[in-house]
This record gives sequence, C-alpha cells and structure tokens, in this order.
Amino acid sequence: MRIFVVDDERIIRVTLADELKDAGYQVNEFANANAAMAQIKDLEPDMIISDLSMPGMDGIEFLKKVKQLNQEIEVIIMTAFSTVNNAVEAMKLGAYDYITKPFDTDDVLLTVNRIKELKSIKEENAYLRKQIQPKFDLKAFVGKSPQILELFEMLKIVANTNTTVLITGETGTGKELLTNIIHFNSDRKNKPLIKVSCAILNKEIFESELFGHEKGAFTGADKSQKGRFELADTGTLYLDDIDDMPLHLQVKLLRALEEREIERVGGSEPIKIDIRVIASTKEDLKEKVAKGEFREDLYYRLSVFPLNIPPLRERKEDLRFLVEHFITNFAGKEEISMNKEALEILMNYGFPGNTREIKNLIERLVLLARNNIITAEIIPSDIKFGNTNMLYTSFDDRNLNDILMEVEQNAIQKALDKAGGNKAKAAALLGIPPSTLKSKIPKLFG
Repeated sequence: MRIFVVDDERIIRVTLADELKDAGYQVNEFANANAAMAQIKDLEPDMIISDLSMPGMDGIEFLKKVKQLNQEIEVIIMTAFSTVNNAVEAMKLGAYDYITKPFDTDDVLLTVNRIKELKSIKEENAYLRKQIQPKFDLKAFVGKSPQILELFEMLKIVANTNTTVLITGETGTGKELLTNIIHFNSDRKNKPLIKVSCAILNKEIFESELFGHEKGAFTGADKSQKGRFELADTGTLYLDDIDDMPLHLQVKLLRALEEREIERVGGSEPIKIDIRVIASTKEDLKEKVAKGEFREDLYYRLSVFPLNIPPLRERKEDLRFLVEHFITNFAGKEEISMNKEALEILMNYGFPGNTREIKNLIERLVLLARNNIITAEIIPSDIKFGNTNMLYTSFDDRNLNDILMEVEQNAIQKALDKAGGNKAKAAALLGIPPSTLKSKIPKLFG
C-alpha cells in the first residue's frame, strides 16, 4: 500500500514515515496539504495520515477534497488533544479514525494494518462480484428455444423489482440458477441471498430456523438466535420446495409477506424486515390447494409473478447448446468435441433428470473422451437403449449361450428400432462396426 504522510512538523512527519517504511509500506511525505493534493492523481495513495492543524489548507478541508476525488482513499487524522472535537467532525466527514499527539507509533501501525485488512476484504469482495456477475448474467440460463427466449423476457421484466416470484419446474430444470439470476440482476445484488430448503428442514425446528427464537423459548434455546428471515434482511430469501412447508407455518409466512414483519419463537415484539421472497416448487400447488394441503391465500400471495421452466424433453432444440456449454465448462483448456452419432443418441434420450442430468453426464463423458472426441461407444447403455430390461425370460434351465444370444438379439433389435432401421446408425449405437452388425443379423434373426 502507498501512504501519504502530511504534517508541517518535520520531526513527526519523518519519524512516522520511517516507521511505515520499515513496516513495508510505500510512503510519500508532504509538508502541507496543497503539495499532497497535487500528487494524489499521479501517485494514487491507498491511505493518508494527515495533521489537522496546518498552515494554508487545514486537515478538514483536505479531507473533503480527498473524498471528493476518491472515496476509496482512507484518511487518518492526527490532532492535538485540544482539538479532538474537530477530529470527531472529521470522522463524520469520512475519516477512518483519528490519533492524538503525542502518539505511540505502534498504535498507529495497528490502525494502518487494520485499514490494510479492510481494503483487502473490499478488494476481494469486488473481485468475487466481478466473477459472480457473468456467471449469473441473464443469459446464464442456456437455451434458444421459444420457451427459454420467453423466459428471458420475463426475467428482464421482474429481476430488478421487489416482486415476489414463484418458480415452478421439474427436478433438475434450474430453479436455483434462476433464483441466482434474479437476485444478482437486482438492486439487492450486493445484499444477502439466503437459501432455505423446506424439504430438508427438521419439522421440529422449522419455525425457529425461519423466524429465529428468543433465549429460553424451548429446551436447548440457551441464547437468542436470528432466523433466515432476519439474516436475509435487505436482501433476498429463497424458499425451495415451498410445498413442503407445514400448514401451521404457512399462516406465519403469509403474515410475514403481507406485513413485512416477523416474530421470533418465544418473542412478542414484531421485527420489521425488508426482503424479497422467491419460492420454488416441483409440485402442482393448485392441486395441493384443492386437496387442502396448501393454503390458497398463500398460493396467490406467492404467485404474484409465476415463472415456469419447461422440462428438457419439451425443448429438445436447447439440448445441443447445453451439450456445447457443459463440454466447454468441463474441458478446461482441452478442445473436446462430440461426434454426430453421440449427439444423435442424446437427442433421442428423454433426460428425465433435465439439465442436472445432462450436466453430470457431460462431466463424465469429457473424462472418458478418447482423442478429445466424445463418441457413441462411451455413452452409457441406459441412455442408448433406455432403462428397459434386455432379458425377457428367466435364467432357469437355460445354458449360457442361449442367454447371451437373447441379450444380443434384444440389444440389436432395440438399436435398430431406435435408429429407424438404419444399420449404420444402429451399429454406432451399439459401438460396433457396421460390418459386424451386418454379419450378426442373419445369424441371430435367421
């Protein structure tokens, strides 16, 4: 870090500068504020230690000009005991701290080190935000199908609002990713994003986890504790699998959404909260409302802005883009591709696990790729042929040759059916040369 030491008393200025240099800092000395101001743009200091009372421009005026120029420069004010009130005023104007003369240089170094740590944390957070933003850009949800393009348009409308959102979709479709995209493209992006899985929360402590509790509220509550609602204050609260929330807590959630306040378990004082709620479910909430398993009033309060993510089988045109996306992600610096036969197999598969399933599959195929090409041979058989059992009779009283012949017949028939009778495509599905398949068909089928 570069530090400016500004003081008209040379002995103080030189002594402090030498101590800071010995501690490993880059230091520039100035006898007055005007001289320091003239060098700020060129030398770009991280910190300034300035006397309060100096001829010409005093420390207060100097502080104001520094902060106008660059808010990130931290300023420590040095002052005599008689002008402490002025130092307090300086802190109100943005100074980090003040020290009284005469001072112990060790105390000054402690303060400087504290600022160094603070700036390091700020820089790390800024770096992380830069990394997060591209990851959760509006286009982070891969696809170009009409359904996904429409979803993009809806995201643009709702992301930078405080509107409650209900995301519906099957397991693995990307409901949590959509939540991240909404949060990190809103005014709350630098505030907390607290995620709660209603499906895995212990029913006994569900209420305490969400709303917090006061000391002594129940056995084991030896201290007060904030719940997820308070932790998410000023940010976003994501309630995954909202359909698993117990009915008796749905009333409390409804009140929190409508009145923007909660009460801890065992408490009586309302606590104001400023949060945006995003909920998600893989279930049909309307059906649950009809069965009396979910409150109707809560359903309408949550579904102010519903977003549905269609399953992958309903937007097959997105599959190619997802394959390319995940290959790029998992290949790193390697240039790995998928050949036509392998891609065709994937295009014919239903992917019941949706995007999560294809992501896990591509990670595996990238590792298994030979000569940097993903081929049909390395695709798992359950994806090539589905989960159909290849044996249709029992093993009882049958020799091994008969059993193997039946398995082979079934495998070839399944491949031919999937390839629409095209022997070359069927051979690719089976991972054998076309000539081998042609020679086997007469032997097995007569």
